[in-house]
Amino acid sequence: MKALVKKKAEPGLWLADVPEPAVGHGDVLIKVLRTGICGTDLHIRAWDGWARQAIRTPLVVGHEFVGEVVGTGRDVTDIGVGDLVSGEGHLVCGRCRNCLAGRRHLCRATVGLGVGRDGAFAEYVALPAANVWVHRAPVDLDVAAIFDPFGNAVHTALSFPLVGEDVLITGAGPIGLMAAAVARHAGARNVVVTDVSEERLELARKIGASLALNVSGATIADGQRTLGLREGFDIGLEMSGRPEALRDMIANMTHGGRIAMLGLPAEEFPVDWSRIVTSMITIKGIYGREMFETWYAMSVLLEGGLDLSPVITGRYDHRDHEAAFADAASGRGGKVILDWNT
Repeated sequence: MKALVKKKAEPGLWLADVPEPAVGHGDVLIKVLRTGICGTDLHIRAWDGWARQAIRTPLVVGHEFVGEVVGTGRDVTDIGVGDLVSGEGHLVCGRCRNCLAGRRHLCRATVGLGVGRDGAFAEYVALPAANVWVHRAPVDLDVAAIFDPFGNAVHTALSFPLVGEDVLITGAGPIGLMAAAVARHAGARNVVVTDVSEERLELARKIGASLALNVSGATIADGQRTLGLREGFDIGLEMSGRPEALRDMIANMTHGGRIAMLGLPAEEFPVDWSRIVTSMITIKGIYGREMFETWYAMSVLLEGGLDLSPVITGRYDHRDHEAAFADAASGRGGKVILDWNT
């Protein structure tokens, strides 16, 4: 089969012929229809410091996908050939304390699809049945392809109650945009999105943000004044991983404010811990999705009318992966989709 492979320990990805994945007794074989390009894939392609430590070559990359089931192992009973599915890309051990308690998203031995094992940028992918999400209701294929990052957005946005709250989102990348859509849909009073890319801020406006603020020329405090907020933001969703973004967020939270932090910093940095203590601010780290409560929430949100179409800004044939990755790496658009069904 054809697959996008990290063949060598150097920058680049290669479209190559590889063997079809083996299917165990508890596995599902999926014909991949579409995939989404993630920041993780960009790191692997660039072969940066993180990738050099985390990746062993050769590796089929990719973890965001939608596909059709074409085969199942003999122990699989609740998934059938022809089902439209996406996949939970975190494979857990099932034996640690958190897994046994049903907190699989906290497994210390998690293996990432397309990172620790061959992934989904291929004509076929095999996954344990426990990691397969069947789409029981109609869903657009492009949206189904990005259920993995959509789950990150939902997990982050719904970490705290949002109804009637003023929400600040730092970072208008694809997950920040999806989080803005979720916050608005879930009943937030104001949703403010910050970034330095005017193209992405325009997407935030399309998705329903109350205010899309370019922090290269304005401050979060300016945004508060524009909206008439007197006590700061109730909820903060940090999506950028930028030190200045988190520091500005902390400085503009109300007393007792709550921050969910998904953005992954590249290195350690200082924050004003005195402000966090005296303002009684809660900071919660987010990684991945709750399995599978977040997935239920995603499907229900879409059934309830949540529209993610403005977030998807690039669609390419998988053979045009170089152009697709360049688009995704530009920092100007939203999600980029690769079509494997051609």
